[in-house]
Amino acid sequence: MTAHERPRRVVFRKRRLRVDDINVVDQPMLKRAIGGTIVGNTMEWFDVGVFGYLITTMGPVFLPEADRTVQTLFLLGTFAATFIARPAGGVFFGWLGDKMGRQRVLAMTLIIMAASTFALGLLPGYAQIGVWAAILLVVVKLVQGFSTGGEYAGATTFVSEYAADRRRGFLASFLDMGSYLGFALGAAVVSVLQLTLGQEAMEAYGWRIPFLIAGPLGAIAIWFRLRIEESPAFKASLEAQQQMAHELATHDEIATKGPLAIVRSYWRQILVAMVLVAAANTVGYALTSYMPTYLTTSKGYDELHGTILTIPVLVVMSLCIPLTGKLSDRIGRRPVLWIGAASTIVLSIPAFLLIGVGTVVTTLIGLALVAFPVTFYVANLASALPAQFPTASRYGAMGIAYNFAVAIFGGTTPFIIDALIQATGNDMMPAYYLMATSVVGAVAIWFLRESAQRPLPGSLPSVDTEAEARDVVAHQDQDPHIDLEHMPLTEVPVAVADDGVALQLPLDHPAAVEAAEEAGVDLEATALEAQVSGEAPVASGPISGPVPRVPQPAAAHQG
Repeated sequence: MTAHERPRRVVFRKRRLRVDDINVVDQPMLKRAIGGTIVGNTMEWFDVGVFGYLITTMGPVFLPEADRTVQTLFLLGTFAATFIARPAGGVFFGWLGDKMGRQRVLAMTLIIMAASTFALGLLPGYAQIGVWAAILLVVVKLVQGFSTGGEYAGATTFVSEYAADRRRGFLASFLDMGSYLGFALGAAVVSVLQLTLGQEAMEAYGWRIPFLIAGPLGAIAIWFRLRIEESPAFKASLEAQQQMAHELATHDEIATKGPLAIVRSYWRQILVAMVLVAAANTVGYALTSYMPTYLTTSKGYDELHGTILTIPVLVVMSLCIPLTGKLSDRIGRRPVLWIGAASTIVLSIPAFLLIGVGTVVTTLIGLALVAFPVTFYVANLASALPAQFPTASRYGAMGIAYNFAVAIFGGTTPFIIDALIQATGNDMMPAYYLMATSVVGAVAIWFLRESAQRPLPGSLPSVDTEAEARDVVAHQDQDPHIDLEHMPLTEVPVAVADDGVALQLPLDHPAAVEAAEEAGVDLEATALEAQVSGEAPVASGPISGPVPRVPQPAAAHQG
């Protein structure tokens, strides 16, 4: 028997991280991406703020013959209807975003959202077309909710895919900072109009002005968003899918998953995400969308004071949000989210007791106690939730999880709380409701996969500088945040002769196929690359007979 015919074995080795595997973030493009997504979120919450603060003003415009309680419940119900349309928008735009890209879909959602907000300012009132005015209001808000369904899920996905692993919490938190600043801006506009025009003029025409302002603001936001490029993670995923389609000659195995397939594949992650979104947004919407109504209808403040008291709290809270995002990068997403849940449970009753005292100072302190958990809670979902799903299904899964939870719990919070107060006559019902949802949320955090400083699922590490890339490669064995087993690194078959020579086998070589079947290694999943490194074998199988001596890549090694 010649040396070339001696028995050999096939091993499967997994290549290690190299410097050119690491994604080094393009800093100018990152800043443009963050800016382009922030303006969209600011635009969305500007409208949410305006509508929430105008509820008591718009009631007589659309239902002048109803009493004040019915008017308030109708407007709160219309606000909730917006969130009923969100799941449909989340499912549709999420699927579209995974299929054609994040950037184009985000531009589309912003155009629809800006147009529908502007249309609110043009609606005729009850005096012009009777009950049809109220019907048109609901229809426009449903369209707005449909587009918004794709906005936040897409924005968080987009920024998370752009950001470096070690700063993802900090950078993604700017989305929520923009959201709450947008809400505060809406509140400020309404307050200035109420102060300068008076309630009678506000009901006559002044309520339209904030919505009409959304027209030019939306045009600016759209311009910013059209200037950003597709996320690197999505482009890499798309290129891999196209290459795989070419290698395997079948599109079925790499096609974007539809909503039902996403739910079947990731139902556990989706369920955990929904519970967290429900708990966090219950507190968030109680602070932003319900408090003006609560202060006006339950605590005797007029419309101006009910609006203006929340503005300083929102501004301070917004400026603190990036700090909690940065904290989550240091100590982890789960500990920061637990702070949010625990502080909601502990501070809710004192917050509403202080608000119940009725003075400006105690009301501000009470609002601040409600805002404290929001700062830790809501802001860190932007980085924690997208990291639960792989790139190819991230937008779609986020669209489903986030929007169904917000529709059922978040957007309905003002309506549910007001209905509970009306049914029981107890002004402390908001505190009990927030506490109950956060108890459930605290349990869900236990099942959340920690993602701080880790690459996104299905992605290679992402860093800010070339020096960091070299450091990641040098310390990949010691870094607890690097999990080579779950990274897209190719396993390849290598024939090892008894003379110590390692030879790379073609993937269709009978010996490679036989050994792969015995070891349970999927060769089709490794068809994109064929490179060898020094990592220990993960599978092996004996072969005999001649092995073709094919040219070796530079990474081939002895032994």
